[in-house]
Amino acid sequence: MRLVLLGPPGAGKGTQAEKLAARYGIARLSTGDMLRAAVAAGTPIGQKAKDIMARGELVPDPVVIAIIADRIKEPDCVKGFILDGFPRTVAQAEALERLLAQRGLKLDAVVEIRVDEGILIRRIETRIGQMQARGETVRADDNPESLKQRLVAYRAQTAPLIDYYGKKGSLRTVDGMPPIEEVTQAIFRVLEKPAPAKAGSRPVQARKKASLKKPGQRARKAARKAKKKARTLRTVARARKRVSVRRRAARRGKAKSRQSALKTARRRG
Repeated sequence: MRLVLLGPPGAGKGTQAEKLAARYGIARLSTGDMLRAAVAAGTPIGQKAKDIMARGELVPDPVVIAIIADRIKEPDCVKGFILDGFPRTVAQAEALERLLAQRGLKLDAVVEIRVDEGILIRRIETRIGQMQARGETVRADDNPESLKQRLVAYRAQTAPLIDYYGKKGSLRTVDGMPPIEEVTQAIFRVLEKPAPAKAGSRPVQARKKASLKKPGQRARKAARKAKKKARTLRTVARARKRVSVRRRAARRGKAKSRQSALKTARRRG
């Protein structure tokens, strides 16, 4: 099974990805984790990513796409994977689709975790306070202001993916505001029921039935048109006949009138 998790920062994608990975026995691929590993290693790309993430901005496409392309070659991705944090733009989604197609693969589903942004900000404020109280290290990009900037970036760049995958018929949406376990069960349910039809399309069985009916439908429609045309022609013919009869009657009436006038004139003469 190959999945993508969508949702704004703080929606709980990482938590749900872990649960999905455990249930289906597939790899969890988090671009955030891979980038942070590069930052910890102090590589040039890691340093660049560190500065970008600290500003609450999105990491450039070439960096992310290269990481994904290498990662899905690993043995633990043979049974499938969950992409958490990728794609973030329609361009990345298209690049992912091309990448998978080259390997004869495709996504099985895209899960959107929908949440309230205002509540997200309050949650992160609470979480940071708890971490600081425990003496834990808080990442530079893990603060309310960075979250607000990332939410703006999400609305501008990532939210269009909802429409993109919706049109492809692969989108599943769940409410991310209930408790974690309830969200998990909701995701399991949408993944394990039949996929919805694409926008503007009909189920295969309906299309087959329609296809089987078409020859008979066309014949009946043609017969109705022929009957209607015949009725119209008969109506026109009758109307023309009535007009012709009236005209002949009028001509006979005029002829009789002239003959009567001539007879009267002769008698007077």
